[in-house]
Formats: sequence, C-alpha cells, structure tokens
Amino acid sequence: MHDPQLLHLVIGGELAEIGGTAFRDLTKLDFVGAYPSYAEARRAWLAKAQATVDNAHMRYFIIHAHKLLDPREDPDSH
Repeated sequence: MHDPQLLHLVIGGELAEIGGTAFRDLTKLDFVGAYPSYAEARRAWLAKAQATVDNAHMRYFIIHAHKLLDPREDPDSH
C-alpha cells in the first residue's frame, strides 16, 4: 500500500508589502514545483526560503492544491 497523493504547489516571489500576500509582479512569480506530499513540498519551500532570507520582500508559500481539487477531503492537518 502506498500513501495517497496529496498535491502541493510551492510558489514565491517579491511581495508588494512586507507582511502581505500580494505579489509585486505576477510575471516574475517563481513556480518552484508540484509535490505529492506536504513533507516534500516543505523541503522545497524551506530551501527556497533559506536561499532568499536576505530579501525581506521575498516569500514562498505552500498551496494545498489537493484541497482545491476536492475540498471535501481534508486528510492533511497542516
């Protein structure tokens, strides 16, 4: 038996305002990748977040895409 595939996306870019969630320029959005588990997405997110720590406006996010595909399912508690 294998774990269910729970699609997570990791994206990032410079924010218009520190503390906000609106990106400064959507054409420069960094699509890091799509991952089959939260753990794998978190590893990718952490690597990007640490690599851009010197830029206060740069933020990376994990999107729980599996919840968007089927919002009735919520097996992930993150």
